[in-house]
Amino acid sequence: MAEKMTVARPYARAVFEIAREAGALAGWSEFLGRGASAAADERVQALIGNPAVTREALAGLFIELCGDSAGAHGASFIKVLAENDRMAWLPEIATEFEVLRAEAENVVDVQLTSAVALDAAQQESFAASLKKRLGRDVRLHCDTDAKLLGGAIIRAGDLVIDGSLSGRLDRLAGAVTH
Repeated sequence: MAEKMTVARPYARAVFEIAREAGALAGWSEFLGRGASAAADERVQALIGNPAVTREALAGLFIELCGDSAGAHGASFIKVLAENDRMAWLPEIATEFEVLRAEAENVVDVQLTSAVALDAAQQESFAASLKKRLGRDVRLHCDTDAKLLGGAIIRAGDLVIDGSLSGRLDRLAGAVTH
């Protein structure tokens, strides 16, 4: 995975600069997201690296699947990836692009896993508190996990806040055994 990210990063940065200069970050996000989904599909994966499929045919397929939300530069980008045998790297390129976009837009994606589903007011309260703590706008992604017993776990990049009851019990058990 680290190798793929190392290869993907320069492509993502180049596309990010093009998108930022054109004021088209959202369009490129959509374009790369479609490309990443296509590259992750097992039917398309069978075509990538298949010697019977030309680079031009593969590029044409991806251009069609990605749509035109990135304009003419999008098609050129796909052709460059195909010429350099990098189509399989599209998911990592899209991921890195989204990281760069979030930094530029001063947004952080936060995964909040709670024991029970949160209503809209609770989600807004969490988002406001996290915005204050992190100093960035928050895109909150919520899910539930009954194994937490109560409370929640919050993940924002490298930051993890474990306020779950199961986490507290684990920490208590560790303190008792030492």
